[in-house]
Amino acid sequence: MVDVSLKPDTTREAVARAVVRMRPATLRAVRRGDAPKGDVLGTARTAGILAAKRTPELIPLCHPLRLTRVDVAFTLRPRQGELLVEARVRTVDKTGVEMEALTAAGVAALTVYDMVKALEKGVTIARLQLVEKSGGKSGRWAR
Repeated sequence: MVDVSLKPDTTREAVARAVVRMRPATLRAVRRGDAPKGDVLGTARTAGILAAKRTPELIPLCHPLRLTRVDVAFTLRPRQGELLVEARVRTVDKTGVEMEALTAAGVAALTVYDMVKALEKGVTIARLQLVEKSGGKSGRWAR
């Protein structure tokens, strides 16, 4: 684990996204909230938030951080058969929250898959990526 003890606490934020692709009929069930396992978006939001908080338990050598904000939001794109998952994580700490944002977006996307697999086995998760980050020595970065 990298020693960050001499680094100053600064406000840091990261945004990550994933795309979940599915048939339009499956996406309609998600939007209506009547998938076989229930409220897909609410459950996926909660899973993403919990995942961000548990990132150091999942990713070796990841520092435990004092998260001050975790938001998971969804954008439905019915024509493309896509659900965009966006996770935004903030802290005031010594190291960044990129891994927490990526973990939140990834686990939220996996939760969507789990909740709709009874409707469609061919759902795919694509383009899990960091979109932007700010704070710390390297400052702001955007894709």
